Amino acid sequence: MDYSIEKHENGILFFTIEREERRNAINYDVMLGLQEAILLAGDPSIKALVITGSGEKAFCSGGDLSVFHTLETKEEAYFMLSKMSDILYDLLVLPKPTVALMNGHAVGGGCELAISCDYRLARRGTKAGFIQGKQAITTGWGGGSILAEKLSYSAAFPLLSEAEVKPVEYLTEIGFINQLYDTDPRIALNAFLEKMVERNVNVLLAYKMIWINKWKASGLQQRIQEEVRTCSVLWESDAHHEYVFNFLNKK
Repeated sequence: MDYSIEKHENGILFFTIEREERRNAINYDVMLGLQEAILLAGDPSIKALVITGSGEKAFCSGGDLSVFHTLETKEEAYFMLSKMSDILYDLLVLPKPTVALMNGHAVGGGCELAISCDYRLARRGTKAGFIQGKQAITTGWGGGSILAEKLSYSAAFPLLSEAEVKPVEYLTEIGFINQLYDTDPRIALNAFLEKMVERNVNVLLAYKMIWINKWKASGLQQRIQEEVRTCSVLWESDAHHEYVFNFLNKK
């Protein structure tokens, strides 16, 4: 499998993308793993779900173009994009605290995965960015719409429209990253979650439901679906196919 799931005694469930050689890029197997982890996190004994990547170089480099390059039409792209957007929406509205433990760089869909979590912890010296614009597409897993919910317009819009990777130190200043660490990631995570995991799980659920109800009332899921449709149209453009060809054939 391209992922692992482990439960710790303190009630933290870890989901790890095990594709270090692919910079922890997401494929269909990882999608299935995320679905499984989100389902398991619904267990009353789970206090928090943590998502991370293997190794030290990359948290997640987004969708694996070596797999998804076969998707050429907007219909083919829509199937994959909507599947992953549904998973990230389920992650967003999971009534437990969720943490993206960013052990390395995060780009493209990796940032969409991260913003779908409640918190983002990042290792100092790493970078992250919504680079989809350079690929002649938009965010297609709902990350743009979720980013707009969590950051101000002046912080979120440049991240999307400039399509550049940014140092995590800067991303902390604008609120995308909640905390930086330079120690062992598990030690940093335990310190960050220490007070939360002491609370009764029903308390955590009740507070998370405040935001879940807000997102549902604002029609966030429908806005995400529109984002997916927009990306699927751009996916079949010549500009995007040219980017994918050059990416797969670069030396």
